[in-house]
Amino acid sequence: MNALFLTDGYKTGHHQQYPVNTTEVYSNWTPRSNRHAPAGIEKVVSFGQQYVIQWIHDYFKKNFFDLEKDIVCDELEQELSQYLGAPYDVSHFAALHDLGYLPIQVKSLPEGVEVPMRVPILTVVNTLPEFYWITNFLETILSTMLWQPMTSASIALQYRRILTKYAKLTDSANVDIVDFQGHDFSMRGMGGLQAAVLSGIGHAAVFKGSDTLPIIQSLRKYYDASDFVVGSVNATEHSVMCAGTHEDELQTFARLLNLYPSGILSIVSDTWDLWKVLTEYLPQLKQEILNRDGKVVIRPDSGDPVDIICGTSLSRKRNTPQEKGVIELLWETFGGHVNREGYKVLDQHIGAIYGDSITIERAEAICERLEKQGFASTNVVFGVGSFTYQFKTRDTFGFAMKATSVVVKGERREIYKNPVTDDGVKKSARGLLKVIRKNDVFEVIDQVSEKEEKTGELKTIYVNGRFEKRIQFETIRERLKNLV
Repeated sequence: MNALFLTDGYKTGHHQQYPVNTTEVYSNWTPRSNRHAPAGIEKVVSFGQQYVIQWIHDYFKKNFFDLEKDIVCDELEQELSQYLGAPYDVSHFAALHDLGYLPIQVKSLPEGVEVPMRVPILTVVNTLPEFYWITNFLETILSTMLWQPMTSASIALQYRRILTKYAKLTDSANVDIVDFQGHDFSMRGMGGLQAAVLSGIGHAAVFKGSDTLPIIQSLRKYYDASDFVVGSVNATEHSVMCAGTHEDELQTFARLLNLYPSGILSIVSDTWDLWKVLTEYLPQLKQEILNRDGKVVIRPDSGDPVDIICGTSLSRKRNTPQEKGVIELLWETFGGHVNREGYKVLDQHIGAIYGDSITIERAEAICERLEKQGFASTNVVFGVGSFTYQFKTRDTFGFAMKATSVVVKGERREIYKNPVTDDGVKKSARGLLKVIRKNDVFEVIDQVSEKEEKTGELKTIYVNGRFEKRIQFETIRERLKNLV
């Protein structure tokens, strides 16, 4: 697809609509509100800028600058003339093609830090006066791509904080398990491949467990990831279990144990009757499981996650499998040890993972219930899927890219929006912006001079078709780990 189509249709006329002799448009990308965000998330993770800018750079090169000018411009002229119902002049697009690169400067806060609401994370400005229109022409593709990695990373960080809190409380010797305790199951439920990748890299900035396989190559390409990126384990799905037949489910479990005599093996266990698996099949296979060099992970996949893992009864006397829940039933069969904090930790050969409809609230409720029942939170892993990551939008953190400064006839104008019909969320900053860091908290100062704008925490990462500053994925991951 021609790169100049990567925008909203109304952008195609804006180059004519700015005041005559406009030579500069300066815009910022900012989270404006967390009122639609999961409870407890007060800040946004700065992440994804390098991926998005590199992707846009590569796309324009391949699908505009490297193509014949007549071909791409004729296509634009034909399609936009039909689209707008009048002859469309593509001379400004032809001039961009002649230039051969995107004449913009992108400044950004560091990736892997947390940013308060209403503090800009990124700014964009044109570097040549005749291309004043390019800044906000790129708004749509920037907005389309930037909100998701930042949103998913912010949500993942909240998961990690909860899991770390309970791991320290109930099993402090095994806090490192938190790296893998939040596992990305979301790919199949996301809004397409790019959404899966953009969200998946956000999750991977915080956790090391993921089944979204494409993010490995994406992080190596766009973030120069050189070390371990993400990992997973051998695991079954319902088709595997069904193919073994309902009547022969016990033998399916036995066959899988023989197939994988070592390592972690995750077995989906609710294809028919989870409670029968836990109370009949696993006791029969106890010695085979305990003799393995590795862990068997039982995966329920339906029902209320909190009740399935922790049981339906809050009393000390629980009789039925449903009242006891998965962790207590596994303890009754396989045992384990009581750690120094006084919490029960399952035998190292057995564990559980739950990956259906997990939310931050449910994950926290599971950890809390386990703690009250005397079990370490580290007994369970959470599969975090599209129920968490796809049910979010750009409005989750109110992300928007807005122009706050223009130059017209050689004079700078501080522009802003402040709708009288709004509740204040859409009120923008004014003029050129500077972000400072005070007591390790980012703050924005607007209406600064051109000299001041060149200072502060917003640093140039891309200008005129080349990267000025790059960051490795490992650095981002370490920064976020240190925020927990």
